[in-house]
Amino acid sequence: MATAVGKQFPDLNVDAMNEMGDTFKVNVLEEAKKNNKKVLLFWYPKDFTFVCPTELHAFQAALGEFEKRNTIVIGASCDTPEVHFAWLSQAKENGGIEGVTYPLLADSNRNLSSILGILDITNETYDEVTGTVQVEGDNVTYRATYIIDEEGIVQHASINNMPIGRNVGEYLRLVDALTHVQEKGEVCPANWEEGKDAMSANAKGTAAYLATH
Repeated sequence: MATAVGKQFPDLNVDAMNEMGDTFKVNVLEEAKKNNKKVLLFWYPKDFTFVCPTELHAFQAALGEFEKRNTIVIGASCDTPEVHFAWLSQAKENGGIEGVTYPLLADSNRNLSSILGILDITNETYDEVTGTVQVEGDNVTYRATYIIDEEGIVQHASINNMPIGRNVGEYLRLVDALTHVQEKGEVCPANWEEGKDAMSANAKGTAAYLATH
């Protein structure tokens, strides 16, 4: 995961589904570059589970805030488009994600998640007879999150184990920090939030900041 930071996001088309039942292809790299927008891509383990719907609804609730920040939100798992649509059609009070409007990647062939290295694979063995790799484990993704800039470069990558839900507000803060760096040329110290002091990226800047904080 960490090796992705500072590098271009993989150039790969992936099946996707939306709330209207439309199946289409999404290339995350192209979404960033062609639209000149940041992309917040978050992976969750599986549809029709427990922590996952709370996260999808939380990102939906914050969608307007991401849009204000010129940021596209995309969800992703290894479920099929059809399973995504079934979950999108299920009411929130019944554990569904009805009302989620951003696209959901359906990486059912696990091409992108394998490249990113975020699959929960307990063990891999090579079968010499069939010439195939046999996988043990759930073969679903961890809760991985990426922030990709307008040039398609990964600026943030993080991963949570499956029982641990994300704090959506932290990703808004990270987008704010990235935008500040891009626009002001300053760096953002620990616990920085929009409107707080940032720093010049040199020894004098650090000394001045520490002297007043």
